[in-house]
Amino acid sequence: MSWSKLQQQLESFLAPALKGTVEYRSTSYRYVADKAGTCHIAVDKKNILNMSDKNSFIKWYQSEIEIKNDSMIEIPVTEAEIDAVRQSAKGPIPEDRLKVMAVSRKSTEHAKEMMAAQAALTKSNFVVTANKFLSTSIEENLESRDILLNVLALVDKRVGKKRILNMSETIKLKHPIVQYFHELRRRTM
Repeated sequence: MSWSKLQQQLESFLAPALKGTVEYRSTSYRYVADKAGTCHIAVDKKNILNMSDKNSFIKWYQSEIEIKNDSMIEIPVTEAEIDAVRQSAKGPIPEDRLKVMAVSRKSTEHAKEMMAAQAALTKSNFVVTANKFLSTSIEENLESRDILLNVLALVDKRVGKKRILNMSETIKLKHPIVQYFHELRRRTM
């Protein structure tokens, strides 16, 4: 599918409040063999998502330690996760320490997932991922570990106000770019 048709289809699914605010842009290089071009998602004429652009104002993590030490990331833990730590312990552990251990375990898993998603995004082909988005259900796109699929789903008109508001807890475990588009969508409702 040509870029212009793909762009039209993606823009036809934009939430009404985001039309004119969110744009899909593409640049291509006709005479450079190894450079296929880049795609961007712009908000108010600023390139917000430029695949692997480390110069954007959205934080791109370089290591798991950065993710674990980021005070902006909240890791919610359930009683079941605390009980799992309690079960794996060889002796009695104070209750407050159990929660710290559960958060530490979950933040390690979260950091690994976020680094993997970020690596996949830098290697991804926007056109391929956008076509996948168009042929997959909204639920699958929202639950996917692919950052770009999450972003495209969050700006989609098929995702309603109630679903956006109910995602507040799960969105905390997503990459900052996904959180940015979730907040953008909440502000425009």
